[in-house]
Amino acid sequence: MIELPTLGWQSIVILVVFGVSLLIATYCTYAERVIAAFLQDRVGPDRAGPFGLLQPLADAVKLFTKEEFFPAGANRALFVLGPCLAMITALMSSAVIPFGNVIQFGTNVFNLQGIEVNIGMLWVFGIVSLGVYGVMIGGWASNNKFSLLGAIRAGSQNISYELAMGMSLIAVLMISGTLSLREITLQQSVAGEWHFWNIVKQPLGFIIFLVCAFAETNRTPFDLPECETELVGGYHTEYSSMKMGLYLFAEYVNVFVASAVMSVLYFGGFNFPFQYELRDWLVSAQGWELVSAQNLISILGLLLLFGKIFAFIFFFMWVRWTLPRFRYDQLMRLGWTILIPLAIFNILLTGGLILGGIIK
Repeated sequence: MIELPTLGWQSIVILVVFGVSLLIATYCTYAERVIAAFLQDRVGPDRAGPFGLLQPLADAVKLFTKEEFFPAGANRALFVLGPCLAMITALMSSAVIPFGNVIQFGTNVFNLQGIEVNIGMLWVFGIVSLGVYGVMIGGWASNNKFSLLGAIRAGSQNISYELAMGMSLIAVLMISGTLSLREITLQQSVAGEWHFWNIVKQPLGFIIFLVCAFAETNRTPFDLPECETELVGGYHTEYSSMKMGLYLFAEYVNVFVASAVMSVLYFGGFNFPFQYELRDWLVSAQGWELVSAQNLISILGLLLLFGKIFAFIFFFMWVRWTLPRFRYDQLMRLGWTILIPLAIFNILLTGGLILGGIIK
């Protein structure tokens, strides 16, 4: 077994997390077309490779080889910085997500998580909040009225829905007492009690968080910043080549991160029903070593967490091809007059239930 320092193992995990995030974002473009074709009863991508599986590669070649375009009067430095900032912040937000429990090989023990910090949820919120600057900078630097309007819409939309999202999260933090995503996950792994997942304790908070996640990722029906019927293409109207590709990839990475965060906060993360019973059975009845049994549980938890994430990604795409987009006044009204009051009510309700000893 190769002996590496802890920093070496965690560096490998970080690189794997970034690579998986990019791979999933790449094939989300393929899944989007396949799901759209299925829901609309038509043929999706089927020419590039078997079942169209090489379509993302064909898209990458197209984006890398298209002509670079800079609008007249655009600020070139900021025009390039915008999509780069959007992509960097999208990738950084996945660093603190616990994708699995502890894995041990010999004397090497490491977490299936890029970085474990006790303010993991604050990290995600802070980085996601910075992501809107990529959109704002790109829209402003394009020297295009439609792009500027899309950027302003994105800024006001993110500010509005981050308030409700943060308030919905407060109720979870009141129950867990920590900002660490790993600790929140482990608290949902009570032996023999799989229904201790936070979705049971916070159904209203989850619904609020889910709606806000659609708005934060600019997905239909909240895709007003890039509404083609009103703004041609929104904040990325003037973009071409891979700069356009970075904006598109950043959106799919954000969908992946939002799905992972919801899976961790409300659906137990890498926990699954009867995991401790399975581990004890492997040790007592099958004669496995405790370390090997725990490694198997960790791997199964990793796979099941990705199953939860893919289920959320499918839901994002299902909604896109089912619901029409809102008007902008409806978007603002939903955020300020419905979701924020509901989030405040959820906080008060959670506090009352905690004081009453009904939930812990």
